[in-house]
Amino acid sequence: MTQRPSVESKTSQLRATAALASAGALWGTAFLFGKIAFCEMSVSTNVALRFCFGSLVLLPVVFFRRPQRFSRRDFWNIVVAGVIGVPVQFLIQFKGLALTTVSHASLMVSSLPLLLAFSAVLFLGEKLRFFEWGVLTLSTAGAVLISISKTSSGPQPSMKGDLLVVLSMVAAVVLTLITKRLVEIYDPAYVTASTILAGTVFLVAWTAILERPRLVFSARAWLAVAAQGVLATAMAYLLWNWGMVRLPAAKASIFFNMEPLVGTILGLIVLHERLSGLALLGGTMIVCGAMYFSTRTHASAEE
Repeated sequence: MTQRPSVESKTSQLRATAALASAGALWGTAFLFGKIAFCEMSVSTNVALRFCFGSLVLLPVVFFRRPQRFSRRDFWNIVVAGVIGVPVQFLIQFKGLALTTVSHASLMVSSLPLLLAFSAVLFLGEKLRFFEWGVLTLSTAGAVLISISKTSSGPQPSMKGDLLVVLSMVAAVVLTLITKRLVEIYDPAYVTASTILAGTVFLVAWTAILERPRLVFSARAWLAVAAQGVLATAMAYLLWNWGMVRLPAAKASIFFNMEPLVGTILGLIVLHERLSGLALLGGTMIVCGAMYFSTRTHASAEE
């Protein structure tokens, strides 16, 4: 009898771990599917259709879960977060992907925990120790090494594309700062779904105004964009939110690094991309820094 709670607790942690690892892995597939879709559709069309598919899956979260009554201020925070987190972030990010390789874009996504740590210093009054400033500096140097590296053969990355992906992570930081308080007050899944749905409305309107609507694509392109929406958007966010509430944040956040790992591997194996020695060194520096800060930031907050 005394061992049963322990067994149930371990089972719950294993399920949460599987959910978080799956979410990170699903996010890591987005760049591969994006490259496939780019063969037939523009960046704006691809991102708009991706979030349309994702929104269809997330609609039940809004309509069939217990309704959340946002205050007027929080309602507008959701709208602003949706605009920054969907059209701004992903149009910039996938424009960068169109200009660089999947493996480079995936490694650049690793900069998010570093940017979050730096934003905590600027906006939340946190302080970094000397060692942590060193980690931040080395990780930044790693991003520079990735952006300037070239390969002798195969698909070529570009510095402009790499930098656009990093710029999209700045939008992700702003999104995190806006929604940080909201997910502590309201149901995190409801906040996530509402934010994505709000952003999708603006994204579709933006695409419809700037581009002539076109929906005639091959089955391969439709499957790629549907996979982005269902797997790399809706399912990934739902699994992440489910796992986050069942595992300590310090342990959960480390699984975010599954995204660049899976994305890089898919680029190398499926698309036959290559990483130069500089890119491998830079990737190691930035991923190690990301793993440190993703654990350190949450752990210090829990103490």
